[in-house]
Amino acid sequence: MDFIAGAIGGGLSTAVGYPLDTVKVRIQTERNYNGIWHCIQETYRTEKVWGFYKGVSASVLSVSVISSVSFGTYKNFLCTICKLRYGAADEKPSKLDVSVAGGAAGAVRVVLMTPSEVAKVRMQTQRNPHPSTASPQPVSKPKYRGSLHCLKVIAKEEGFGGLYKGCSALLCRDCSSSAIYFLTYSALCEWLTPAGRNKPGFLVVLLSGGFAGVLAWGLATPMDVIKSRMQTDESDQHKYKGLVHCARESVRKEGAKVLFKGLGLNCIRAFPVNMVVFVTYEAVLRFTDHYTNKK
Repeated sequence: MDFIAGAIGGGLSTAVGYPLDTVKVRIQTERNYNGIWHCIQETYRTEKVWGFYKGVSASVLSVSVISSVSFGTYKNFLCTICKLRYGAADEKPSKLDVSVAGGAAGAVRVVLMTPSEVAKVRMQTQRNPHPSTASPQPVSKPKYRGSLHCLKVIAKEEGFGGLYKGCSALLCRDCSSSAIYFLTYSALCEWLTPAGRNKPGFLVVLLSGGFAGVLAWGLATPMDVIKSRMQTDESDQHKYKGLVHCARESVRKEGAKVLFKGLGLNCIRAFPVNMVVFVTYEAVLRFTDHYTNKK
């Protein structure tokens, strides 16, 4: 059931946080915005509400699958570690066990999510003016007509490797942040749950999930910036040769502060998104446990 609960939580959370994710990606990859509010204003002025939701349908579907695999991997990996170390899968894991299982879940996510992440970033940064704001001059057709078309074009123009652009930065981002994410959630739930209760209340789940997301995304922001920049580097640009070159060039041109572009937005978005992830995950698990126990 961890797979199903993770899928539902991931899909709902993506729908909740997608507009802010679009703003974050644009701020991280472009230099023509003065801040979060300016990016929101310009996006709405030129593309209206749809500008914030480019590629959302495919993203919700892909994140649902990826979140399912991530939570399932975490739970199964944690059970395996406990069985190997303590002789029983249901033994209480240590903080190290939780971190290792979280890191493993992050690594599995990267293999599955990189192509969809590349398509999402390309769709989010593609300009497609709304008809009501278009200039008198004819507007060229957008390069990508949708997420699936975007993947097809990337594979055709950049080969299979194009679908995995930014994979190294994504691996660094997700392994570390996923370890911190699950560790923080587990520790906060344990700390905030009163003695004698074997499961945290939903308020505890909401707070723990929110703060776990904020901490994980706060620490992941530098690699998130590098990942987004590498993924927007199309075949006719070739600005970056790899992770280190992208980081070096970005810092050389814009200073070290470039690595923290979108930090505030990441943290603002992370709290409600991860509240939804964990409360949905826990609710689905408890509902199915209750239903199966009644049978």
